[in-house]
Amino acid sequence: MKARDVKGLDPVGPLADNVERIARTRLDELFAFAPAVLDPKNVRELHDMRIAAKRLRYVLEPTQHLFGPYVVTAVRRTKELQDLLGELHDCDDMLPRVTRIMATEHAAEAAELRARAAPDARDLDPATVRDAPRADAWRGLHAFAAWLEARRSVLHDAFLRQWTDLGRAGFRARLEYALAERAPEPPAPDPEPALAARTEP
Repeated sequence: MKARDVKGLDPVGPLADNVERIARTRLDELFAFAPAVLDPKNVRELHDMRIAAKRLRYVLEPTQHLFGPYVVTAVRRTKELQDLLGELHDCDDMLPRVTRIMATEHAAEAAELRARAAPDARDLDPATVRDAPRADAWRGLHAFAAWLEARRSVLHDAFLRQWTDLGRAGFRARLEYALAERAPEPPAPDPEPALAARTEP
């Protein structure tokens, strides 16, 4: 997913102002994937939302000291969202691999069973399946594929709850407010001790 361009950046302007612009753009990206991500079939949107969450987190994490206190919470909540979507993406990445292996095993199994038939056979005895050479692999692959599908469903339900919780907690509005805040400047160091040290004999 290509990141959106950030408009209005000022190379000589205050760091906090520029980071705020970047963070607001990344926040818009994150929320642009709703409501598509509410449908578990939208694999691409779920994957892209994970990337958007990562980008938002990476902007906020090193700069959170510049803004209001809610940004600390926002970083944590964004990481939780990113992690959960990452686990979901792992299932989406692994399941097609398992399916491809199963297809390869299926073709090889059929070829071996076919080779057991006599050249002039008019049918294949069902009993040949009893000692099918890949039976154990089939059971393991089917079980793994079923587990991946079930796990993905559980993770998507967990994502829906987490996304709903973020909405109820006012995540977006609170983060936008915190980005508009500026952390108080630290007090300037007292120049007197340094001056005294230089003037001592």
